[in-house]
Amino acid sequence: MSLAIFDLDNTLIADDSDFLWGQFLVERGIVDKDLYADANKKFYEDYKQGCLNIVEFLNFSLAPLARHDADQLYRWRAEFVEDIIRPIVLEAAQTLVDRHRDAGDVLMVITATNRFVTEPIVRLFGIEHLLATTPEKIDGQYTGKFIGTPSFQQGKVSLLQQWLAGNAYDLKGSHFYSDSHNDLPLLNLVENPVAVDPDDKLRQLAHAANWPIISLR
Repeated sequence: MSLAIFDLDNTLIADDSDFLWGQFLVERGIVDKDLYADANKKFYEDYKQGCLNIVEFLNFSLAPLARHDADQLYRWRAEFVEDIIRPIVLEAAQTLVDRHRDAGDVLMVITATNRFVTEPIVRLFGIEHLLATTPEKIDGQYTGKFIGTPSFQQGKVSLLQQWLAGNAYDLKGSHFYSDSHNDLPLLNLVENPVAVDPDDKLRQLAHAANWPIISLR
C-alpha cells in the first residue's frame, strides 16, 4: 500500500476553505466586518505570494473560536459546509480519490487550513487521515490558540514525518497532489509529485522538474 496525499484548498475543492470560512463569519455577522474582512483578504494574498506569517494568521483565524460556545460553532460549521463547500467539491477530485482507494492506497489530506474547518470537508471525500493545524480545546471550549506544529510549508513535512514514525508506512510509491508553491517541501519529498491546477510559480517549477500537471476543474 502506498500513500496518496492530497492538498485540500484549490486542489480537491475549487476555492480556499480557510478564506471562505472567514467570509462566512463576516457575512453572518459573527465577526466585525470592518476589522475582519480586510485582514482576511490580506492574509490570503500573503499566502498566495508565499510570505504568510503562519503564526500571525492562526492567531487571527482561530480567535473567533474562543468567543463562542463549541456547539454553536459546530452548527455554523455544518451550515458552512452544506451551503459553501458542497457546491465547490470537484467531481473529478472525488474520482481521483476513488481511483487511489480502489488501488488499495492509503488516503490522506495534508492542509494548511485548521482541523476545525477541514475535518467535515475531508469526510465528504471519505478520506480517513487528516494532518492539519490543531486548534487548542480545553474543557470543551476552544481557546483561540493552536497546539503542535502549524501545517504549513515545511511544517507539513514535519507532521507527515511524525505520522510516518507512528504508523507502519513509508513514502515508497507515494503521491502528493497540490496546487500551491507553498507545498514545495512536501512535493519534493514524495516519489510522485503532481501539480493540480497550479499557481504560476508551481506551474513553472513543475515544468522545470518534469512533474505531471493535471486539472480537476
